[in-house]
Amino acid sequence: MRDASRSIGAVVSCAILVSAACAFADDWPQWRGPNRDGKVTGFTAPETWPKALTQKWKVTVGSGDATPALVGEKLYVFARQGDEEVTLCLDAGSGKQVWKDKYAAQAVTGAARRHPGPRSSPAVAKGKVVTLGVGGVVSCLDAASGKLVWRKDPYPRVVPRFFTAMSPIIIDGMAVAHVGGQGKGAIIAFDLATGEQKWKWAGEGPEYASPTLLTVEGTKQIVTLTEKSVVGIGAADGKLLWQIAFVPRRMAYNAATPIVDGQTVIITGRGRGTKALKIEKEGDGFAAKELWSNPQVAVQFNTPVLKGGLLFGLTDRGNLFCLNARTGKTAWTDTARHGRGFAAVLDAGSAILALPSTSELIAFKPSADGYEEWARIKVAGTPTYAHPVIAGKRIFVRDSDSVTMWTIE
Repeated sequence: MRDASRSIGAVVSCAILVSAACAFADDWPQWRGPNRDGKVTGFTAPETWPKALTQKWKVTVGSGDATPALVGEKLYVFARQGDEEVTLCLDAGSGKQVWKDKYAAQAVTGAARRHPGPRSSPAVAKGKVVTLGVGGVVSCLDAASGKLVWRKDPYPRVVPRFFTAMSPIIIDGMAVAHVGGQGKGAIIAFDLATGEQKWKWAGEGPEYASPTLLTVEGTKQIVTLTEKSVVGIGAADGKLLWQIAFVPRRMAYNAATPIVDGQTVIITGRGRGTKALKIEKEGDGFAAKELWSNPQVAVQFNTPVLKGGLLFGLTDRGNLFCLNARTGKTAWTDTARHGRGFAAVLDAGSAILALPSTSELIAFKPSADGYEEWARIKVAGTPTYAHPVIAGKRIFVRDSDSVTMWTIE
């Protein structure tokens, strides 16, 4: 049970932009960034990394592990204050509050009570902000004013064991969320403007993973880990396109977002290693064929990042690693341990950045030749479970109750 309660923090767990022309280069509008792939744009690593970052502002926002969303100069933060879940819009330059929405939220009980705030990252697109609360409440707000557009609770008080963690995705004018709990749940697409249900797939309930997007031969698919499987769901109509078993055992969870590389989908989970699947058209449907499997390396509470044919992440034991994404072979695993497998891992161009729950931002060389650390900088006084949001030389860090804006000088 003690291990189970530790798992909540990283069961931490937002929206494809409709047009790149309406987005800032440094926007981070959803879980894992503009394309849900953990890739940072507009960041140039310093020639010499400083020993410390410069703090510009720090704001107490409430409890939570949800990564903020940055669009333009607005930072959208999802948190818990007392008995309410709140969405805050902050001015990114100053940290000052622009608007606030709130509603009464379900109490977090059991092993999850150490993390009472939301874990699901907001999604921002088409002038809307979509959130998923710990109790499964889906909300859509006007991004400019904070005015409530709609709010839905499809499975009242039905949640996964450790409450919700998946981050919603906005696609083709729909907000898509995996709601409910074990044995009773569904992936539901809501009309972004009205909240009307567009489609529903009720094959399996959620675990803690967030979906991503895959397109094969013109068919757009929502790919995600469920309570027992990995599935491809038609984005247009919610139909199941393919499914393979991926069952967590003992103290393992389906918490990592699938990694998409063309028609290849990489999945990983404790006790099951890391696997690559090729999604192919087969007759009138689709099939998932295993390309490779590495049973020795797996993550539990982070999603690896793909860069230049290499996969970088943090193992379930807390060691940074590199795999060859084409063969599955382990390139290296560092011996140092960074917490218990909770981390955000990002491709920041010339550097890979990792932020484990130890609150140390780690920069290292993106190479298969071995681990070469460039910097390790303390960025918070409490554990960090959210991703850092990086925009130019600014780094926004969410800790247990605050958001801090740091700069690299």
